[in-house]
Amino acid sequence: MFRGISAVNIDTKGRMAIPTKHRNVLQEDFDGACVVTIDTETNCLLLYPLHEWEKIEAKIEALPSFNAQARRIQRLLLGHATEVELDASGRVLIPPVLREYAGLEKKTMLVGQGKKFEIWSEQAWNTSRDEWLKEAAGEEGELWPDELKNISL
Repeated sequence: MFRGISAVNIDTKGRMAIPTKHRNVLQEDFDGACVVTIDTETNCLLLYPLHEWEKIEAKIEALPSFNAQARRIQRLLLGHATEVELDASGRVLIPPVLREYAGLEKKTMLVGQGKKFEIWSEQAWNTSRDEWLKEAAGEEGELWPDELKNISL
């Protein structure tokens, strides 16, 4: 499980260092093989261990190609999916087209999401986080799914 948030930097070549606590898991459990693709809902990237991505990829490929929405998702997620590997220093190289999509510059946020990570520009993360907190405070739970209403934190 990948959890927590880490501020990381991307160097001028597009390499992003994975924090040590996650790097060890990615190296030991997944041989450092990962896939990075776009998030179709927000301008961030998704980083999966290859093993986890292959499960999702099979489901996406199985979608009916004659369905316009399914085809769009196939084009976006599979078309942008890029295999990356941790180098000896624990870094992954994020391709330029993906960095551009997410607006990634030097300051980046790596957000654990269970079986994957989200990669955000620091500015976009801070802005989105503040909006989500404001929305959650104003909703007072009325728009939350029942499953969330029953969780005690």
